[in-house]
Amino acid sequence: MPEASTSPTLAAFARLNARFPRKRAFITGAGNGLGLELVLALAREGWALGLFDRNVERLAAVEADLSAAGFPILAYPGDVTQADELTVAVNSFAGSHDGLDLMINNAGVAASGALMDIAVDDWRWIIDINLMGVVHGCRAAVPHLQRNGKGLMINIASAAAFAAAPGMSSYNATKAAVLSLSETLAAELSDAGIQVSVVMPGFFKSGLLESFRGTGSAREHARRLIDASTYPASAVARDLLRTAGKGRVHIVLPRSMQLLWHLKRWLPGSCVRFFAAQRHRGAS
Repeated sequence: MPEASTSPTLAAFARLNARFPRKRAFITGAGNGLGLELVLALAREGWALGLFDRNVERLAAVEADLSAAGFPILAYPGDVTQADELTVAVNSFAGSHDGLDLMINNAGVAASGALMDIAVDDWRWIIDINLMGVVHGCRAAVPHLQRNGKGLMINIASAAAFAAAPGMSSYNATKAAVLSLSETLAAELSDAGIQVSVVMPGFFKSGLLESFRGTGSAREHARRLIDASTYPASAVARDLLRTAGKGRVHIVLPRSMQLLWHLKRWLPGSCVRFFAAQRHRGAS
């Protein structure tokens, strides 16, 4: 696990800390990868944290390490596909800290394959985790954020939400749904003082391939893209927290992905044709 002392500067999150001085956050998928980096970044800033992960052993190890370092941590083993488990955990954390300021729906899985190549059970699996897991997290957190009269919800999607590259139909669809859900909630909850942000990172070094479903060649291709990235999960965590603290709804990372985001908005048909051409080149 990364050392707790190698952190971003306090100034990086000054705006986020000022907005939520009681510093109470709950994070799903907190046992490794981006989730763990978010935990470390917020712990260094003095936030009280609720950690939720389905890997009991990994979660216990993170809790033990951070508790020994003096960070205020409560760990909750559970599965985001089980609404009751997640709701009970969020309620318990909020009850222990007299409220909740920040909810980060981070848990997710990856898959590849064209429409007809993906088994129906695999469609259900990825929808239950990547989409319904976010729905369950939002529903669990909103009552507490509403009671505060302010709060921040961060939903982790992917650049796949708008890039929609071929061969990733189930993954793209779930991440696009998280984008749409987040935009809808941003409008629905604004009067309650709740900010909703959706994060859409490109490839970065993470543990996403641990649960990957798809062919061996697809896994290897994804691994090469991840390994080629020079954008570590710690930087993703830092940048998304800093940007969310500024009040942004759409957070596209790294900066190099932002051009594609704008091109998809301005020239959607051209982007679709571009990805189709790239696929044909790859097959030739």
